[in-house]
Amino acid sequence: MKKIYVTIATLAIAMTGFFNPAFAEYPEKPVTFIVPWPPGDLEDILTRMIAEDFQEEYGVAAAVVNKPGGGGGPFPGAIEVANAPADGYTIGSFVIGVPVLGHQIGIEELAPAKFDPLGIFVTYPFVIATSPDAPYQTMDELASHAKTNDVSLGHFGAPLIPTKITLAVAKKMDFNFASDAAFDMLDCNTLASGDADVINTTLALLLPCLDNVTILASVTGSRISLTPDAPTVTEIEPTLTSNLWNGLFVHKDTPQDVRDKIIAVASKTVMSERAQEVATNTGAQIYWMGPEESAAMVAADIAQADYVNSLLE
Repeated sequence: MKKIYVTIATLAIAMTGFFNPAFAEYPEKPVTFIVPWPPGDLEDILTRMIAEDFQEEYGVAAAVVNKPGGGGGPFPGAIEVANAPADGYTIGSFVIGVPVLGHQIGIEELAPAKFDPLGIFVTYPFVIATSPDAPYQTMDELASHAKTNDVSLGHFGAPLIPTKITLAVAKKMDFNFASDAAFDMLDCNTLASGDADVINTTLALLLPCLDNVTILASVTGSRISLTPDAPTVTEIEPTLTSNLWNGLFVHKDTPQDVRDKIIAVASKTVMSERAQEVATNTGAQIYWMGPEESAAMVAADIAQADYVNSLLE
């Protein structure tokens, strides 16, 4: 009889463990991918692909939530990821500016130690663009014109890397923009409406009017396939180097098995035919860079950001 009681007790303990949420296998409930920018750009498109594949793979709802908050901060979407439980149910899809610059502008929740990258998956075809009827159609002509005329710059936020690189290359070319302003969206309408004379934005937002804009330069490591005649900022000024990327990030305490499940889907998605078609059509580089290499990239970009900041002081 004693043996029977022991067996029943053991079974009860096992059943308790089975139904305990702490023993539940990830994922068992909806997962949210937070994009701290408006919908429509590359990070949004690709993160939605990842969410769709995640849902199909694991059989739970997975959705992208856009939580824009201005390019100069406070990045409410990113802060939500930082403050969420470290359980893999809130995943950040972050551009370079969030983990590299957030802490530099006083947002303690975005300190690099708060997050770990799961992987970087896209390098933006980021450009400096103007209207085809502007009195300057090259960076040299812009530099000459801006020395005696007011030229305004539109950007996604003053603290962000592409903005600072644009200002830094202007300084290296011995000119300044007369004014600058941040926009949540920088597309064909921004130039057509005259809201800004020059903008720095992703090429994806200019594709509908690419034949009606002038690409002065690209803020990329190599020339963009869709605009091969436009030089890179690095060609103009070799000390200014940057790859403007987006990656998936989670709270640093997220368990490894949870990370592995997210990585398994995301790495497969970005190398899929439909994702690579986006690369072909937009000039973006779409790939999968693993956690360790991504962490090294973040560290290198923080060092580059420090150098650019020193130029602008």
